[in-house]
This record gives sequence, structure tokens and C-alpha cells, in this order.
Amino acid sequence: MTQSDQSQTVLLSEPAPHVRLLTLNLPRLRNAMTEEMTSAWSEALSDMESDRDVRALVVTGGGTSFCSGADLSWLDEAPATARTPDRLQGKMRPFYRAWLAPRELPFPVIAAVNGPAVGAGVCLALACDLRYANNSAVFKTPFNYLGTHGGMGITALLPEVIGAARAREMLYSGRDVGADEALGWGLVTGVHDDVLSYSIDVARTIASAAPIPTKLTKMGLEQGRAGLAAAVTWESLAQPVTMATADLHEGIAASQERRRPVFTGD
Repeated sequence: MTQSDQSQTVLLSEPAPHVRLLTLNLPRLRNAMTEEMTSAWSEALSDMESDRDVRALVVTGGGTSFCSGADLSWLDEAPATARTPDRLQGKMRPFYRAWLAPRELPFPVIAAVNGPAVGAGVCLALACDLRYANNSAVFKTPFNYLGTHGGMGITALLPEVIGAARAREMLYSGRDVGADEALGWGLVTGVHDDVLSYSIDVARTIASAAPIPTKLTKMGLEQGRAGLAAAVTWESLAQPVTMATADLHEGIAASQERRRPVFTGD
């Protein structure tokens, strides 16, 4: 695969001001996480992380699938020396880091789940801040039925979102969880026929807020997982930071003048 072909495995666009859309673009493989796609994904996220214009990101799949998970076809072709636990761990850890990177980005990330999300594809959705689905979305974690242990943080991310009991059921049974059930479980926060358009609208709303508080809120939610004391400590540091910004004065002025604020990130 050429460098040009590799770049086409992930498509980047700007559907609204300060909003980016990343589309996994291997529909013939149901957007499986190939080595080429992983490289293109990492490059795109790295570029966006340093781009101050980006305030929200939407991730979706090309075609009728969101993501069918890790592409493990290379295992059949790899020599036995490359399939030792030590060497496989060395391969999997950077793979995990690449696809869990949405949690580390300095802006909210929305998963527009437009079809089946399987295995590591579920993990990708869970790594996003918000998840919306269409009616054809299905979530499935069939790791044990493929003869492998779950990876990419599934044993932490899934119980965090849907609770331990439901996470156990998904992981032990490997069964399909449809969109409506996923909504009831809190795995997604909404089901919409045109999930991509809806997700872009949500991203547009997020992008209209002051970017510095939004960034700090994302970090604060992570800090808050350690408990109330950690949250209060974080907020006592983060809120004064926002009080020293020009955007605070713009927000107050806009409220008083009953107009939409225009935040610059300063």
C-alpha cells in the first residue's frame, strides 16, 4: 500500500467551523483497524492535537459499519518468532495507545456509530466522550469466542460506562447489543436515523463554547474519577485559570447584551 493509499484509509474533513470529522475508510473490511489505518489515524490525531482551531471531533465509519475491530489477519502470515507473548505485547501496546488517544485529546470527541461496532471497535467508541448511534448500530464484544482475551482497555472502559453486571454479560456472552438496548444501558446517549448529521450538530454546539473551559472540563472529568476531593482540588485550580481569560469577559458581556458570544480561546 502506497503512502497515498494509506492516507485514504482515514478521511479528514471540516463539516463546521472548529469541527473535524474523521471517517474510517475501509468499508470492504468493515473498517477493520489495519496497520495502515492505525498509522493514518495516529497521524491525523497528532496533527489535530496541536491545531488550536479544532474544538470538537466526530469519528464515524465509511459504508455501513462503524468498526469491526482489530485486523488480526497478519497473525496467520507472521513467523512463529513474531508470535511469542513478549513480541505480541510489544505490538499490541502501541496499537492500544493509538486507538485510545481520543481520551487524551484536548477537546471532546463524539462517536457517530453508524453500524456494527465489534471488539476493539467498541473500545474506540468507549474512548470517545460522547456516543450516538443509528438504528442499525450493534455493539458486540466476542473476544472469548474468537479464542482471545479482550484488549484495548475493554475491562475498564465497558464497566465504567454500563456498569459491572452488564459488562460481564457482554463480555461473557459475546451477544449483540442493539441500538435501543445500548441506549437503555447508557452505552450511547441517543439514537438517530441520521446519526452523522446529529453528531455534527452536537459538535458544532460544543465548538461554540469557550475552548479553554471545555478543555479543562474534559480533564476535570478524568480527575473526578478519583473522587470528590480530587475533583474539588482540580476545580480550585482550573476555575481561576478560566477567570483570567479574555473569553470570560466576552461570555459575561454577551450574556448582558443578550447576544451569542464569540470565543477566541484567549
